[in-house]
Amino acid sequence: MRSNNIILETAIKVILFIIVLFSVYIFFAGHYYPGGGFIGGLMTAGALVLLLIAYDIKTVSMILPFNYRIMTGIGLLFAIGTSAGAIFFNVPFLTHAFGHIDLPILGEISLHTATIFDLGVYLVVVGVSMTIIQTIGEDE
Repeated sequence: MRSNNIILETAIKVILFIIVLFSVYIFFAGHYYPGGGFIGGLMTAGALVLLLIAYDIKTVSMILPFNYRIMTGIGLLFAIGTSAGAIFFNVPFLTHAFGHIDLPILGEISLHTATIFDLGVYLVVVGVSMTIIQTIGEDE
């Protein structure tokens, strides 16, 4: 039986947007300030858990049709690929490359392979966390 949680469902829509937006900020700020892929991934997984609290697993699976196990695998490929890619350039493992480009409106922007590594960590954390939560939630 489904209960009527209109206040919770309405509040979650706003809160979910704020949490995910802040997790993206934390993800990109992780190179220069505390944060990065792990903390951003945990915040996104927490936002998705709030969505699971407000709705049921079937509804959330229809809204977000992701296979979190595949997401975990893609994240591992990104993280291992960027860290092991340094070996092909005869530098130590986990050595990241960086460069600067000058964009017309944004100005000088630094590009790092560490961002791709952090994206892999982000995807692994979200994928593993949501796989665990959904596995526990589906047990009856």
